[in-house]
Amino acid sequence: MNFVGKFKQIWRIRPLRNSILFIFFILAIFRIGSHIPMPGVDLVALKDLFARNQMLGMLNLLTGGAMSTFSVVALGLGPYITASIIIQLLTMVIPALEELSHEGQAGYQKMENYTRFLTVPLAFLQAYSIIKLFSQGSSPIISLTHSFDIFSTILVMTAGTMFLVWLGDLITERKIGNGVSLLIFAGIVDALPLTLQKAVVSFTA
Repeated sequence: MNFVGKFKQIWRIRPLRNSILFIFFILAIFRIGSHIPMPGVDLVALKDLFARNQMLGMLNLLTGGAMSTFSVVALGLGPYITASIIIQLLTMVIPALEELSHEGQAGYQKMENYTRFLTVPLAFLQAYSIIKLFSQGSSPIISLTHSFDIFSTILVMTAGTMFLVWLGDLITERKIGNGVSLLIFAGIVDALPLTLQKAVVSFTA
């Protein structure tokens, strides 16, 4: 049976159809959020910087293009992934965490909560670092002069990451896959064509 035939069979199953439509809805929200820029940003200069810097281009790829627009979800799920790695490493040196990892679903849920708690300060620090980095130089890309504006931007960026984590949880609850992984994959797929095009142009220039 070909792919179209299999898809038609799946589409006839109402719970699966509803889950697929729900996932597309969540992904649409993610893509919309990645195109809502933060105020005080020179988007032209920012996109030019990402086009000239391959390392930043890779970072932009992992955020699904949200970083090059400095959107409300510019941090992507990076802080959450970092927090998850840290928690996993800590299970090797902290006996209490190691015990939780062997307690089944209840232990897994507690470790997930710890990961989320750690995600917040990591996102806060990452947002602050990015703002300070892009605010340097004679022609700063980000022009936020007041402390309140900087703090508000950091809060919004941190909230954007936690919002993506929540969207990932909504997908996971549908039991079609890991929501966080799906959001990361969708962002990479969306930004990949433009990244490959820039790579080809840079190599052939």
